[in-house]
Amino acid sequence: MEKELFKYDNVTTRNFLVATIIWGVIAFLVGVTAAIQLFYPDLNLDLPWLTFGRLRALHTNGAIFAFVGNAIFAGVYHSMQRLLKTRMASDLLSNIHFWGWQLIIVSAVITLPLGITSSKEYAELEWPIDIAITLVWVVFGINMFWTILKRRERHLYVAIWFYIATFVTVAVLHIVNNLELPVSMTKSYSIFAGVQDALVQWWYGHNAVAFFLTTPVLGLMYYFLPKAAERPVYSYRLSIIHFWALIFIYIWAGPHHLLYTALPDWAQSLGTVFSIMLIFPSWGGMINGLLTLRGAWDRVRDSAVLKFFVVAVSAYGMATLEGPLLSLKNLNAIAHYTDWIPAHVHIGTLGWNGFLIFGMIYWLLPRLYQTSLYSEKLANWHFFIGTLGIIFWALPMYVSGFTQSMMWKQFNPDGTLLYHNFLDTVTQIIPMYILRAIGGTLYLTGAILLVVNVWRTVKSGTLLREEEASAMPLAPKYQKEKGEYWHRWIERRPVTLLLWSTVVILIGGAVEIIPTLKIDSNVPKLEAVKPYTPLELAGRDLYIREGCNACHSQMIRPFRSETKRYGEYSKAGEFVYDHPFLWGSKRTGPDLHRLGGKYGDLWHYNHMMDPTRTSPGSIMPRYPWLLTNELDFEILPKKLSAMQTLGVPYTDDEVETAKELALAQATRISDGLNQEENVETLPSDEIIALIAYLQRLGTDINPNK
Repeated sequence: MEKELFKYDNVTTRNFLVATIIWGVIAFLVGVTAAIQLFYPDLNLDLPWLTFGRLRALHTNGAIFAFVGNAIFAGVYHSMQRLLKTRMASDLLSNIHFWGWQLIIVSAVITLPLGITSSKEYAELEWPIDIAITLVWVVFGINMFWTILKRRERHLYVAIWFYIATFVTVAVLHIVNNLELPVSMTKSYSIFAGVQDALVQWWYGHNAVAFFLTTPVLGLMYYFLPKAAERPVYSYRLSIIHFWALIFIYIWAGPHHLLYTALPDWAQSLGTVFSIMLIFPSWGGMINGLLTLRGAWDRVRDSAVLKFFVVAVSAYGMATLEGPLLSLKNLNAIAHYTDWIPAHVHIGTLGWNGFLIFGMIYWLLPRLYQTSLYSEKLANWHFFIGTLGIIFWALPMYVSGFTQSMMWKQFNPDGTLLYHNFLDTVTQIIPMYILRAIGGTLYLTGAILLVVNVWRTVKSGTLLREEEASAMPLAPKYQKEKGEYWHRWIERRPVTLLLWSTVVILIGGAVEIIPTLKIDSNVPKLEAVKPYTPLELAGRDLYIREGCNACHSQMIRPFRSETKRYGEYSKAGEFVYDHPFLWGSKRTGPDLHRLGGKYGDLWHYNHMMDPTRTSPGSIMPRYPWLLTNELDFEILPKKLSAMQTLGVPYTDDEVETAKELALAQATRISDGLNQEENVETLPSDEIIALIAYLQRLGTDINPNK
């Protein structure tokens, strides 16, 4: 049997690499801008599309899906062809995938600053873009499995296992979490509400980290690290344990983001148990990666690529130890809602994802362009500056997070809160925010050095568009080798591997989510809790548009310090009409669940116009456009009708008269404000609807009035 000649496609890989670099620099720049806004709020520039609440979503989506996403696809397209000894099945599908993904990113760049968002963390994009993501993901999957089926290498290498698990799990996560009912082209409501929505979102949110930022990047590690080290993977059997244990356990861990909330205790406990179990497969992967470098440690000193890989794998180990430990209730009570959590997350994103991608770029691009890296010294400078950037980013946030938590919990001898004014805790940590911005700037500087190095490297070489290769065709019948390990049987069967991966990841999700769908038995309704009025619903949508939930939580935990500061702790039944939930994940500002009636309408008016009027030293942006923008009353019947479809008990009469009901309530608020000196409002001003919503928060069972 003679070898077959074929050619690898390097153009698609090159395209995704270039996109990785461009979008990476943009995502880092937006991140630095947002970081500066947190201690210098004037940088919000009183422009709606440049406020922190909108830029934060743009930064996270850019870093995850534009920077890491493009890098994953670049690595997958390069490694898969060589591991399977075949060209990708379809150049057309490869091109559709590339350009489709870039159009999705451009759509995010346009819509998120405009405030078109579903508010769900890492899933903020609205329903038309969600559909586009699904279609492009299917194109990627078809191309990948078609390529696997026409391979010339019978056994599937470990990296391919991770790619397969990534494809199927991300598809399931994306579809379930983005089940929503459209109201217009730019607005939809999640079909889940309150506790259900929170569990589904963090089942998705945690596993977006697991199956978009971890499993495919582990696949890249298993390919590129051995290539760069010129050493085989340390342990084949350890990689088997790492893969199956990781994809089974990871899917259960989402509820650890919701400890001490209104989520049922059994779900919280499941999340904690499986989170602790995650340490073992995660560290198995880290050990496998680091021990692959046995015999190559002397080269690490001179190789920037290996330096990046070593720190990346080490950061993976650190993040996957810290994450499970933070799921312990005693630590979670300290860390949750503080800057500790972003510090933990960025060890993973900046260290694990960023550094592994940088190492891959420095290793891969010179080979695509048939030349050597322009400057190893410049790459080493990138490494050291980037490492300093991570340190200056994370360490101040650990200090800030611990400071926040301790100040929130301090009491005077007479039982009153020592720091009763939340703003006291904010002003205390501003120096930490400045250091964080310096760290982000250093990381961005390193990325700019990469751009220079890559540009000069590309100019010195010529792209090898199609790389010639040869391999023996796949034998029609497999001859089992003597002493062959049992797992080889699965590796020969990609469809079987796909099916088992699907079963493994569905078990945890089904066990956690299905029981919570039974509202009456698991999330009892409260008689006093009523749906939002049409005007309050409109105000809630404005709250979502401005990204207020990026800085404010709406979940009071049953801690003495929180009930003293905010009021009665939050009950599951209070959120049954919340599509989507807005519990938040961080408190840059205070919790708002019992805000209703705490301040007068004039206070809210002044606070949104200029927060320093009511809270001197505040770092919150100004929202002057809310005082002049006109509320869209015409869409209110559609919104109530959608909510009615989702089970919110609006009557047909309320739906039909939604505009009139909203205008009547808005007129009462506006007339009251107009009695104040130097205040002139119209019932149609957006600020009126937002005030109506804020004054409603938490008043059903614990009115402040």
